[in-house]
Amino acid sequence: MHFLPLLLLVAGSATVAGAARRTPVPAPLLLVAAGLAVSYLPGVPHYELDPEIVLPLILPPLLYTAAGDSSYLDLRAQLRPVALLSVGYVLFATLTVGWAAYLIVPGMPLTAALVLGAVIAPPDAVAATAVARRVGLPSRITTILQGESLVNDATAITAYRVALAATIGEGASWSGGTVDFLVAAVGGVLVGLLLMVPIHWLRTRLKEALLQNTLSLLIPFVAYGLAEWVHASGVLAVVVVGLYLGYRNWQVDFATRLQEEAVWKMVAFLLESAVFALIGLQLPVVLEGLGEYEGVRASWYAVAVFLVVVASRFVWVYPATFLPRMLSPRIREREDNPTWKGPFVIAWAGMRGVVSLAIAFSIPLTVNGGDPFPERNLILFLTFTTVIGTLVIQGLTLPPLIRVLKLPGRDQQVETLAEANAQAQASRAAEARLDELLANESNELPPPLVDRLHTVLERRRNAVWERLGAVNPVTGESVDDTYSRLSREMIGAEREVFVKLRDGRYIDDEMLRTLLRRLDLEEAAVYREASS
Repeated sequence: MHFLPLLLLVAGSATVAGAARRTPVPAPLLLVAAGLAVSYLPGVPHYELDPEIVLPLILPPLLYTAAGDSSYLDLRAQLRPVALLSVGYVLFATLTVGWAAYLIVPGMPLTAALVLGAVIAPPDAVAATAVARRVGLPSRITTILQGESLVNDATAITAYRVALAATIGEGASWSGGTVDFLVAAVGGVLVGLLLMVPIHWLRTRLKEALLQNTLSLLIPFVAYGLAEWVHASGVLAVVVVGLYLGYRNWQVDFATRLQEEAVWKMVAFLLESAVFALIGLQLPVVLEGLGEYEGVRASWYAVAVFLVVVASRFVWVYPATFLPRMLSPRIREREDNPTWKGPFVIAWAGMRGVVSLAIAFSIPLTVNGGDPFPERNLILFLTFTTVIGTLVIQGLTLPPLIRVLKLPGRDQQVETLAEANAQAQASRAAEARLDELLANESNELPPPLVDRLHTVLERRRNAVWERLGAVNPVTGESVDDTYSRLSREMIGAEREVFVKLRDGRYIDDEMLRTLLRRLDLEEAAVYREASS
């Protein structure tokens, strides 16, 4: 891909994603629609997904950010449903969709049909988390979907490799495939376990935020590349490292955390935007190679495969939810009894994405002996239509579905009370530590500065409680909101004076940058407290 088309892709997708924030439509859906529309315009270059770029260069950072934002403790608490979906469902979908495609498409070999099944088996990590964040799913369902999307790519890629080897005549067997899957999974986890502690140690020893964030940008690629080099699962290696570093992120200094959060938000935003736009832009590439299947027949195959993909998830999710409870008294005692609504949403949220397309484009053109890969172009088309269908149909209907089902969302009142109690305990510890330090003569401070320390601590403690209390009848603000607004106004007035002094040559630009940075840090503190 040349520089100008790449620049236009990134700039255009970022623009559409930014515009999506002002609409009720989730950004992934708008980006896919924009990509489809632009693909019809004359003069638009063909953006063909290159698996050598998507899998090693785009997938690792997206997985790393998703893992870092996930909760290790929540995932551990939901380990059974996550494992049943990320491993069990992917294998079930591979076999079900593959067998259905074998029956639906005349002349398609079973091995090629299983390649198709493996390609479109895994729901997409980016699509699931993006829509889940937007529609406000209950925390347990969000955790399950995030956990599934972190691991299922490894299962699908391994299943794809086994089916591909059988198709091209390398003599792969399902027993051998099971061994390969276990080796890849265990190897990926081991690579992650071996890397996570040394990387965290290095992160805590580097004293410059710039160096720490440079390391942070390299971590997912190092983990993925090393795991793939030893023929293990790079996906699992990245997930393990990301979960561990996210769990231990509090041990890194504050400057690194602030900078790292901004850097990774930008990286994830650009990559996610470009990825979904790329999905829509694949239409000309896919249609060009369809050949003999153009027309009604190809559309029928696409609808049939899409329906099988959607139905197979329901067939798996409900037994996977209720059978363990029926078979295990321990599960019944430990967990609340689920209703039919939660599994329904989980089943309907199985949107496919860029990983499926990237794997499909990695299918070789020929098999051993130089013969064309059986039904390769049709597999690409069916993958494309399934991805588009799940993103558009399921993505658009998921928000109203949640409203109709009236699933209980996150209880803001309960969460705010928990936050306030946590802040109160932390404040008591901070006050005790301050009194202990001030008792030492070497830490003596003038009374106004001591009062300032106490005032800052008291405001931080009261800010959360004020969100539960009354608001200003005139402005609609809480006391803390008013404080934050006035603080920002004061900082703005100071900033204008500094600029005027620079323009009048009373101070130089270097001093201006120093003074502005000080104000920026104070404003950032005010903003973070107001938005927490």
